[in-house]
Amino acid sequence: MQEIERKFLILDTPDFRKEAFGKTRIVQGYLNSAVERNVRVRVRGEQGFLTIKGKSSSDGLSRYEWEKEIPVSEAEELLKLCEPGIIEKFRYEIGYGNHIFEVDEFLGENEGLLLAEVELRSQEEDFQKPEWLGQEVTGNEKYYNSYLSKFPFKEWQNLIK
Repeated sequence: MQEIERKFLILDTPDFRKEAFGKTRIVQGYLNSAVERNVRVRVRGEQGFLTIKGKSSSDGLSRYEWEKEIPVSEAEELLKLCEPGIIEKFRYEIGYGNHIFEVDEFLGENEGLLLAEVELRSQEEDFQKPEWLGQEVTGNEKYYNSYLSKFPFKEWQNLIK
């Protein structure tokens, strides 16, 4: 399945959390974080998932994704085998216009980073942008979870201009 999404930083105000209809804690790690393909294990609330993602398109808008739900106990066991750099975050789901934005508030070594993603049906699809949506970072590998697992936000946040 081809995934098409755009990714944005979040502005400080107003508080996007007030608009959320869902909030879930996510813990994830990578069994393989290669650019060509990565294999992710995720515990999302009370569910476990194994996900394989292919290399992103040159513009960063799309890439192949395969995902399978697995028992949470198995996901927790697989997390023990992951590469160093487990990602922890809260994901907020926010409906805006005809889309659902997923906003990740990172914890631990990535604390302070707020990212929003919106999935689209096509690369050309228009969508309404909430006022808390900031700079687009689609295709910027620094904001990929697999990158953040190796090079946490706290190590480079002060280098952002």
